[in-house]
Amino acid sequence: MPPSKLPPTIRQRRLGTELRRLRELAEMSATEAGRLHGATQSRISNIESGGYPVSADRVRTLARLYGCSDEPFIDALTAMTGGRTRGWWDEYRGILPEPSLDLGELEHHARRVRIATAIHMPGLLQTTEHARALFRDVVPSLDPPTIEHQVSFRIKRQAVIYGERPTPVTAIVHEAALRMGFGGPKVARAQLEHLAEMGEREHITVRVVPFGTGSYPSSGSGIDYFEAEVPKLDTVQLDTDIYSGFIEAQPQLIRYRAVFDRLEGIALAPAESRDLIQHVAQTL
Repeated sequence: MPPSKLPPTIRQRRLGTELRRLRELAEMSATEAGRLHGATQSRISNIESGGYPVSADRVRTLARLYGCSDEPFIDALTAMTGGRTRGWWDEYRGILPEPSLDLGELEHHARRVRIATAIHMPGLLQTTEHARALFRDVVPSLDPPTIEHQVSFRIKRQAVIYGERPTPVTAIVHEAALRMGFGGPKVARAQLEHLAEMGEREHITVRVVPFGTGSYPSSGSGIDYFEAEVPKLDTVQLDTDIYSGFIEAQPQLIRYRAVFDRLEGIALAPAESRDLIQHVAQTL
């Protein structure tokens, strides 16, 4: 697909969404904004849909036009500007669903990732064989090439936790996930040993919510929380067997920050969590 024909990235769409919110807060129509900015209404609409590349200068001009004086927020918006650039995830365009590619892009740009899982291991902390076992269990069944594409994509996503400037990750895992045994004892044991080992890295925190706590907020969903340069630009992904989507609305972002704070309040400390993970591994 030629660069000019590539769909807007999730960051471009988010930039457009935020510019539209600023315009609406200013109680200004797209037609009026275009007139004051020296552009057509269709150009403003294309910017807001993420379909038209916008420069940092234009973002600052529009922000001033809309009466926004939040400089850190404006600076964060300008960092999202520019033309459509290709990331490693574009290798999978047309092979995997668009939300998967969006996930890879969000992780790539996040300044911190918070993860909560009830029955699955966090994708960023999965072994290759564990991931393969999960995709083999998908209903309806995937053909072998698709399984391998899914596995390779999941492992490539993990590049963000390695290297000179790895992304900080906090993973809250329910004890149920430790005991699921996906792939059989050998695969499950290797996965738990990997999880415990990764939790010893300085930038990765793994904490377990044990059975008996009597509480697990949002237990029906896997939650990934991607922190941006400013909280207003954070993103949440909810992942269930029947739904996977992204949340950007401020009230919901505030809610999910509170969910993670609550989970961290009931989870075991990292050292105790590591002991429990290793204990479960030894019983397999």
